[in-house]
Amino acid sequence: MSGHSKWATTKHKKAAIDAKRGKLFAKLIKNIEVAARTGGGDPAGNPTLYDAIQKAKKSSVPNDNIDRAVKRGSGAEAGAAEYEPITYEGYAPGGVAVLIECLTDNRNRAAAEVRTALSRNGGNLADPGSVQYVFDRKGVVMVPKAQGEGKEDVSEDGLLEIVLEAGADEINDHGDSFQLVSEATDFVAVRTALQEAGVDYDSAEASWVPNLQVPLDLDGARKMIRVVEALEDSDDVQNVYANGDIPDEVLADLDEG
Repeated sequence: MSGHSKWATTKHKKAAIDAKRGKLFAKLIKNIEVAARTGGGDPAGNPTLYDAIQKAKKSSVPNDNIDRAVKRGSGAEAGAAEYEPITYEGYAPGGVAVLIECLTDNRNRAAAEVRTALSRNGGNLADPGSVQYVFDRKGVVMVPKAQGEGKEDVSEDGLLEIVLEAGADEINDHGDSFQLVSEATDFVAVRTALQEAGVDYDSAEASWVPNLQVPLDLDGARKMIRVVEALEDSDDVQNVYANGDIPDEVLADLDEG
């Protein structure tokens, strides 16, 4: 789930994520291949590829797999698939808007899997343009508060000093981490400012951020998460964004459940 309400960064999904690690690796590798094919195989001159590689490394994808993906994508090695980006729009139960980004070599299969994941879990596919207006294209950088051994934890004020001039518009507290939001064109500058200041980050990418959120109760939260997880089970689905907002007290109940 690539949404940006606090629940997306909590640990209640850890077991499910671990079980799907192989699937996650495949999606990260696909991102690298496409980025290398689109902008070339040199991460220094291709920020999209650089960030795709960093994200894969953060998720413990082996370096050999990353290197081979770059070579396939850039044409230095045979075996690259022709992946096509497609975005689908839909609804989860309770009127939650869902934006689904796919990279697929089979458009019919992707459409069928998205439709099935939605309908089996009480959602439905929507017409193009009917959901996308609820989201804005933004740059999103996730920074863990705990910076690891030998480093001081970061504070909101400290981050603000580092990234404000680079173009960050807002900082959101997500529990274990801070979410830095900028215009989509500025996230590379924000990420670079962090690197120059020696601050570690988990991910940096252009993302869809909801400009209107639907508050959810416990039942609604569970239904939205079921839809998101069913969509993420598809090999063709890369990212799922939803505008359901789970309040802290409901989040606590989810964690207990």
